[in-house]
Amino acid sequence: MKIFKTTALIALILIFWPGNSPGSVRIKDIANIKGVRQNQLVGYGLVVGLDGTGDDDKTEFTYQSLVSMLKRMGIVVDVQEVDVDNIAAVMVTANLPAYANVGSRTDVIVSSIGNADSLQGGTLLMTPLKAANGQVYAVAQGPVSIGGFSFAGAAGGGVQKNHPTVGQIPSGAIIEREVPVDLSRKRAIAITLNAPDFTTALRMADAVEKSLGLGGMVAAVDAGTVNVAIPDAYRKNIVAFLSRLENVSIQPDVVAKVILNERTGTVVMGEKVRISTVAISHGNLSIIIKEGFGVSQPLPFSEGETVVTPETELQVQEEKANLMVVPEGASIGDVVRGLNAIGVSPRDLIAIIQAIKAAGALQAELELI
Repeated sequence: MKIFKTTALIALILIFWPGNSPGSVRIKDIANIKGVRQNQLVGYGLVVGLDGTGDDDKTEFTYQSLVSMLKRMGIVVDVQEVDVDNIAAVMVTANLPAYANVGSRTDVIVSSIGNADSLQGGTLLMTPLKAANGQVYAVAQGPVSIGGFSFAGAAGGGVQKNHPTVGQIPSGAIIEREVPVDLSRKRAIAITLNAPDFTTALRMADAVEKSLGLGGMVAAVDAGTVNVAIPDAYRKNIVAFLSRLENVSIQPDVVAKVILNERTGTVVMGEKVRISTVAISHGNLSIIIKEGFGVSQPLPFSEGETVVTPETELQVQEEKANLMVVPEGASIGDVVRGLNAIGVSPRDLIAIIQAIKAAGALQAELELI
């Protein structure tokens, strides 16, 4: 009994601890320092060591790449004589982290671009990874992990788990070139919001000014940018200033939005969603048609013919639906409880929300994905 009381007390302390106000987040979780970002890398390579699941002879560029690689190693072969199915042509992608140093590592994603059946058990050969400027910033190599499998029988049946033609090499790329980012000489920095919003930008500027005591040194430029002047006391220790800055807590504002995914029947509604007074009734009409065939047998000695007669059975089922009235200003919780009361499924809910929006009673943005 004491254990339960202690656990409950700890939970209450964590909930009501100062600084953990509901809805507050750190700046580092919703924004970035302008200029401090990742860079995308891409490269073309070969995966070898596959167990007969690689590209076939219809993928000519795979064999051309293999012949070119062998020639660079001093082995001369004819591309017409190459016939192996244990290699696959792949595209290799990675993200170059901000402040990545030469010799550090990053993860890579390996994706087949030919007609290989699986990359299971394969090894990526040394592949240069280039940025948009054409320069090589990393080199990738290593065994590919697909996190699944794919097996097929001779008759065509098979079993598959996950996606066997896309794999990952954890820490598979070594950084060979750094992207210079120098903030030490800056007099001010810009904070960019991941989701631009005027209210959030203004709240961020006020929170930074109050938390760090930067009166008159912070300004919200637009919906996505907040400029912060660096105090003289932090000119020689910019890292300490940025650490304090990114840990300032604010409460971001969100727009009223409803997300609908008709393919999966997923409905996500934000906290600010409101509905005007509206009456809702929803029911399903099911029509079941069964087709069959009967045999009409003539009487003995009647000189008739045996014929096949079609038989159709038709059933109509209409679901009884209750009429529900949603009052003006109903919150998201009220809407969900009300719709659950009339027994709607997720797909029914999608149709109802679209109808409410068409009636002009939904005070929220409706987005289909």
